[in-house]
Amino acid sequence: MSAAKQDKGASKTAWRDNMEAFAVAVIMAVLLKYFVLEAYKIPTGSMQPTLMGNDETGIFDRVLVDKLSYRFRDPERFEVATFKYPLDRSKNFIKRIVGMPDELLRIAHGDIWTRKDERVPWKVLRRPRSVQGETWKALDMSREGEAPTWAGENQAASTWSFSHRSAAARGAGRARFVGRPGAIMDVYADGYPRSIQGKVVPGKNSGRVPVGDLRVCGEVRAEAGCTLVAIEFDEGSRRYRLEIPGPAAAADATLRITAVDIGVQPMARAARDGRGKAYRLPAGKSVSFGAQNLDDELSIDIDGEVLMALDIELAADQHSAAWLACEGAGAEFSDLEVFRDIYYLEGRGESEYAIPDGHYFMLGDNTQNSSDSREWSLYVMEASIDGVERQLRGNNRDPENPLHLQSELGPTTWFRDEWGELFVLPTSSTRRLPAIDSPVVPRELMTGRALLVFWPYSFDHGVLRLKWVH
Repeated sequence: MSAAKQDKGASKTAWRDNMEAFAVAVIMAVLLKYFVLEAYKIPTGSMQPTLMGNDETGIFDRVLVDKLSYRFRDPERFEVATFKYPLDRSKNFIKRIVGMPDELLRIAHGDIWTRKDERVPWKVLRRPRSVQGETWKALDMSREGEAPTWAGENQAASTWSFSHRSAAARGAGRARFVGRPGAIMDVYADGYPRSIQGKVVPGKNSGRVPVGDLRVCGEVRAEAGCTLVAIEFDEGSRRYRLEIPGPAAAADATLRITAVDIGVQPMARAARDGRGKAYRLPAGKSVSFGAQNLDDELSIDIDGEVLMALDIELAADQHSAAWLACEGAGAEFSDLEVFRDIYYLEGRGESEYAIPDGHYFMLGDNTQNSSDSREWSLYVMEASIDGVERQLRGNNRDPENPLHLQSELGPTTWFRDEWGELFVLPTSSTRRLPAIDSPVVPRELMTGRALLVFWPYSFDHGVLRLKWVH
């Protein structure tokens, strides 16, 4: 065979190999996208602080979604899931799964409650610690060199000293968190990174309701003569005191949580007193601590481990405050942070929902700005299309759908139905019917589970968003 023919044959083989490799790559990419993994861009702040999408800062999380798991198992409560929006299936949404099939769900006093049927009492829904870590919203907006966010009371005002996120307790006393003036409210920007909080435009519901569920955490280094360190939470007419014995505590000292009435309207049971395992702070050594009032449970954690928890009764009055307390010689507090929980707002005219079998109830972590199950209803209209009377159903979202415009042909209605099809009709040919509440997502529309935020890094704001999604 001549050299020319050999070169021509090799050229054809190389071309064919490249085309085959390209075709296989395209096929693998399509299979990967539709059956295994897919990337989504978060367009809005409905899942803040877990996921961010914000026009003012230009930060829009990119999320990697696992589309394989739900082909082999059912979705689980509290997972962040993607799904086809049941009121417009041409759109994909991402929310947190809160309500499960065949149960009753209630939103009240900022919390979520559940029960199987009307014969059993409502039970508050408590999130796992990993989910709590996503949804706590930081309250301390101060930076190094700004005014301290804690202030001493009575004797502590003169004997304790305070600086950025730290307190030096000299002798017995108490200090109050003052990083938020007045009652702790559900301010919209809470939970955003500190570098962008001032740039976020608050929604109309910002700061409307007081929040009772709080967490205080940091590092504590107790002096040898310290007998007790405590974190206190006020909630309405109650005071909760979570005590950690110090190095100089009695030999039989244990962790202790008490709830007492400090107002004029007593609790159903005037006081609660729980004792946990034996523990005392080491002298002169820093220890990580956390104390929280969350979902009608008080708890203490040391070095990341929950050592004690106590159930408490619902407090209808959510006005709250956070305190540090010390007895004996004193202690050093550092890296202090205060967080508030999500305060779940009730839906449009509804607060209780019956979830059918095979369906799920979805909520955004940013309850103030989330088009989620609380708000969903179908707009229903009758319309004459090509001489045939039809009933159309679609997302009931004013003023986006339906959209009423004036055209050359007169008043015109633009309406996108639940399948994503757009209809442009003379308004005179349409008639509105009563809306239908549609707060749940069928199992077959659940498409994936959010795994990872892999982008972006905002150079302008110094925000790195690389993290696992819980």
